[in-house]
Amino acid sequence: MKPTAKKGQQNQTSFTEFILLGFGDLPQLQPFLFFLFLMIYMVTLAGNLLLIVLVVADQRLHTPMYFFLGNLSWLETCYSSTMLPRLLASLLTGEKTISVTGCITQLYFFGSLAGVECWLLSVMSYDRYLAICKPLHYMALMNGRLCLQMVVVSWLGALVSVAFLISLMSTLRFCGPNEIDHFFCDFSPVLTLSCNDTHWLKVAAVVHSSVFTFPPFLLTLASYVCIIATILRIPSTSGRQKAFSTCSSHLIVVTLFYGTLIVVYLLSDSDALRDLHKVCSVFYGVLTPLVNPLIYSLRNKEVKEALRKALLRFFTF
Repeated sequence: MKPTAKKGQQNQTSFTEFILLGFGDLPQLQPFLFFLFLMIYMVTLAGNLLLIVLVVADQRLHTPMYFFLGNLSWLETCYSSTMLPRLLASLLTGEKTISVTGCITQLYFFGSLAGVECWLLSVMSYDRYLAICKPLHYMALMNGRLCLQMVVVSWLGALVSVAFLISLMSTLRFCGPNEIDHFFCDFSPVLTLSCNDTHWLKVAAVVHSSVFTFPPFLLTLASYVCIIATILRIPSTSGRQKAFSTCSSHLIVVTLFYGTLIVVYLLSDSDALRDLHKVCSVFYGVLTPLVNPLIYSLRNKEVKEALRKALLRFFTF
């Protein structure tokens, strides 16, 4: 690794590697953290991939809601894979360095997949809005072509838009301290280490968030305002419970994702809140992909029935 530039040379000398500090302030917990995150990663992969298999294999799950759920499970598989393998390798070997190129690549996939999740969650909330508020028109409006178009736009829109920001970021030079007090490469911690003027890049990031992140949040919020208003107008208690049960799992996932995301990116990045940011990053980057398949499977009769039949076929084969 190239040595960090001295104070008098920080404006002239750049480096090619970062040091991800991760959880280095807890050396006695490194073995425990390794096995903990390894177990989380294995369960995350198994749960999400199993959900995808069930959606593909069970004919009763070939509906718009489960089509979106299968995409969300694939997204969560990719999402956790952008950070956990690198974190596990660091905890196991003690190697904390990552190249600048590798760091920016990780940041691209992390940012892109986070953007895809924002849009997918909004698409799923719109699906629940049509199912509950416009039930007679649901099948006509939420047809297979529209479902495919919304998913493709969600993926391509996020991948292309984040690529623009990353292309700007790849032109930066990094000099001075090369330590990132995080367990993965996030936008703000990386940007603070640049010796270039990053003002316009920060402006571009704010504009990007306003255009590509805030609208899906508003769409999700508006959808659930309409859903809750419609459910409250249902006269019977059993009818309200049945209607709410069709969207409660998604509402829990949305709350977990946006709740931790808001804490990380809207609160100030001060030293006092840095540990809180790191903990919340674990929640939305590591635990959310873990609990999503559990939430949808444990609170969904169709998924539980499909899983039961799959297990019966497996053990009687």
